Amino acid sequence: MLCIVDLKSHRACRLVRASSVQEDAPVTSIEQERFDKIAEALVAKLQDLPDTVVDDGVLEADVFSDESLLMEFGADPEAAAAQLATRRAASGAAASPSGAGPSPSGDDAASFVPRKRRSAQQLPLSALPKVAVVGRPNVGKSAMFNRIAGSSVAVVYDYPGVTRDRIYTRAFWGDKEFCLIDTGGLMSDATRLPVEQQEEAMRSISAEGLPQAIERQAAAGVAEADSIVLMVDGQAGLQPGDGEILDWLRHNHPGKPVVLAVNKCESTTKADIQVGRAPDAAEAAAVEGGAPSSTGLLACPAAEFWELGLQPHAVSAISGTGTGEMMDALAKTLPPPRDAPSESVDDAPLAVAIVGRPNVGKSSLINAIVGEERSIVCDMSGTTRDAVDTPITLPGGERLTLIDTAGIRKRARVADSKDGAESISVDRALRAMGRAEVVVMVVDASEGVTQQDFRLSELIAREGRAAVIVLNKWDKVDLEKVTQEKAVEDTLAQLRAIGFATVVCTTASRGRRVEDVVAAVLAAGAQHRRRVPTATLNLVVREAVAWKGPPMARGSGRQGRVYYATQAAVRPPTFVMFVNDPRLFSDDYRRCGWGPDEPGGGGGDGRAARRAG
Repeated sequence: MLCIVDLKSHRACRLVRASSVQEDAPVTSIEQERFDKIAEALVAKLQDLPDTVVDDGVLEADVFSDESLLMEFGADPEAAAAQLATRRAASGAAASPSGAGPSPSGDDAASFVPRKRRSAQQLPLSALPKVAVVGRPNVGKSAMFNRIAGSSVAVVYDYPGVTRDRIYTRAFWGDKEFCLIDTGGLMSDATRLPVEQQEEAMRSISAEGLPQAIERQAAAGVAEADSIVLMVDGQAGLQPGDGEILDWLRHNHPGKPVVLAVNKCESTTKADIQVGRAPDAAEAAAVEGGAPSSTGLLACPAAEFWELGLQPHAVSAISGTGTGEMMDALAKTLPPPRDAPSESVDDAPLAVAIVGRPNVGKSSLINAIVGEERSIVCDMSGTTRDAVDTPITLPGGERLTLIDTAGIRKRARVADSKDGAESISVDRALRAMGRAEVVVMVVDASEGVTQQDFRLSELIAREGRAAVIVLNKWDKVDLEKVTQEKAVEDTLAQLRAIGFATVVCTTASRGRRVEDVVAAVLAAGAQHRRRVPTATLNLVVREAVAWKGPPMARGSGRQGRVYYATQAAVRPPTFVMFVNDPRLFSDDYRRCGWGPDEPGGGGGDGRAARRAG
């Protein structure tokens, strides 16, 4: 039943049955009284809503989705109509390429798109102003990075050297949108750390070549940043390394603004001690009495952080205390975004996750594709900690987002590991696999397929992702014993869960056959998004059933029959098959293992669902 209410007379004027079309029936006095009460309740709730005055042509285009057509309740309808006509004339003149004047109102109504149907637009990450977070190891850079970003993007753990590669993410503050960059700790010599942190740091950042690589990554992030946040440890106080980093910033990047953030100021009774604000008389009396000051802070005459020549901001990355004031100061230093065309949020680049066991060459493959040192490469196992996103544009115009991940070891070894951050890194790697469309599984060709590789292949198939298998370190394989064709055949046989994948033999450290990997990724992504015509799909299904029919059920003698098949979704390709009884189909029919030349093949995983017809 539908009740139409006249908002001017506050009376219910018509009762219409939605399921059929009938003549207007007379309303009894009892029903009229009931409808009047409903109308009064509705009007009471609609008093604060704005009114809208539009013509019939625009009304058909869902004008309530356009904020420019809204007016306050009780306003003059004629004045509102005149204001609306003025706005239309201005928008028509701006949209006209020749500037001849506005288009007719009918054209405006025809070109109007409701907000719910509009695609969300955003500036590309490269056009946004960039902010780099730098500082010594273990001062809370990654924690502050996650706090500003609003999500757990970077791996955070309580010992130095966890962050190594630079990480990018989109962040907001008020009406400001910017690109936030997390960097590794700037200290090559771990012996200069506090004694209790030296053991972890010596293992984490003192491997051969690793400290210099971390600092190169941080320097690259600072070089492309427009503003810099220098993080210091408020509990440890001013350290010589803090002054050295600031001197380096002033010498190499003198024109870039620097915001000083004194982190680890969780205690409201010690924040002023850590930043060094001098006490007033009332606070000095409160300190002598052992009670908090009127502002809730204990004061201290120390002013060591002011020696750096910057205004310190007491913040806490864990609780968020003081971050608002710091972000206000940072927002004033940001330049406007660069001129660049907006892109649709839905038109995202192809996400490609690089996964595998530790030290199989995932970061080397990323660097070979990008053409620069985007990820740190070291002989030490477990160099990569975070899931690092790298957007690239290929010469053909295709856009990719390469996701470098940490090596995934067996669950028992991760649980027994003394490296507490490893479990977090593995979780990030698994999440990256879930948000990617194509997963590139890197296998050490010199060692062959292991049990852990097989388990990773099962995870890829379970997530429904397109897959590409890369046999890396091919230069270490004895070609007299193993041929490339034999290696590809054995790999697909052992990784049968993703037997639909394309196998490429490469040497990423030397850049050999990297273009074949990219071509395989693009083909797998196209298959992952492919929609197969229903006629073609049914033809393939009939041929498959004729080649190998469903087995006869024991006891009943019944046999499964496929009546009809259609594709229900993409990414991953999902097919629905109508059958006589789903229980008559074995696991061979429930698994959709397409060949390279069949629908869903060429690296794309397909899923099948069966319904009784």
